[in-house]
Amino acid sequence: MKKIYFTGLFLFSIAANAQVTDTSSVMQLIDSISSTPKANKYVKSTFKSTRLINAHSVESLGKNELDIQIAHRFGTLNTGIYEFFGLDNATFRLGIDYGITKRLMIGIGRSSYEKQYDGFIKYKILWQQDGGMPVSLSALAGMYINTLKPSDPNEEIFFRSRLDYVFQLLLARKFGEGFSLQISPTLVHRNLVPETTDKNDIIAFGIGARQKITKRITINGEYYYQLPDTKAAGSVNALSLGFDIETGGHVFQFMFTNSTGIAENQYIAKTSGKWNDGDIHFGFNIRRVFALGKRAKDNRKNENK
Repeated sequence: MKKIYFTGLFLFSIAANAQVTDTSSVMQLIDSISSTPKANKYVKSTFKSTRLINAHSVESLGKNELDIQIAHRFGTLNTGIYEFFGLDNATFRLGIDYGITKRLMIGIGRSSYEKQYDGFIKYKILWQQDGGMPVSLSALAGMYINTLKPSDPNEEIFFRSRLDYVFQLLLARKFGEGFSLQISPTLVHRNLVPETTDKNDIIAFGIGARQKITKRITINGEYYYQLPDTKAAGSVNALSLGFDIETGGHVFQFMFTNSTGIAENQYIAKTSGKWNDGDIHFGFNIRRVFALGKRAKDNRKNENK
């Protein structure tokens, strides 16, 4: 009997030891899995929109997203009560953008200012990541066609003379949840210039920032500085201040700017208003994004959470 008892005790101790060893191995496996480094997450919503105010932001549309924008810039505030502080007059731009992939987007637009048509392509080269890539970088190329009739009906203007081009690098970083900063080295090429002494190429540097106030409201600012040696004759540097309000699929942008034109070649090279003279335009952008396809809709829902 004692022999059976000790034999059973011996077998039980072996089984118990095996179970402990097994459990220890399982715990070690769990620890190793939990300590495996996770993939870095992309930083979202560096800015509320693909535009900061007038200028493009580093943001891109998601795949199969369609963005329709209506932009208005009223007359200047210094026109007084007779022009209702500029509200009697307005220039506008209607734009349609589309996300081909999550990094590549294209867009077209039409401005009442100079009756201009424009098109652009933007590609996100780098994407800021938590614990990884510290910045986002996008490249933009745009073409602009001025279709305004000449003041002299007998004057002939070649088609190529109506073309402008813009090339930009958009470098941005989101600092925490509240603040984002962007710098934008820019080249504007004009096929036709007003005077023979003017240069066809303008080099400008843009800086833009946004500060989050609430979950759905941000304050924005942007400034474009033209290098003196390439500055367009009669132009001044563009300065704009505004704020965004996000309401679901809509983003409403309200701003004050010294720029009449809304497209890149216009506000960089053709701004003539001065803030200290009251040449300030009140304006707004209305933006509505449509998700085309189930995947795009799911991505849009996740972004709005």
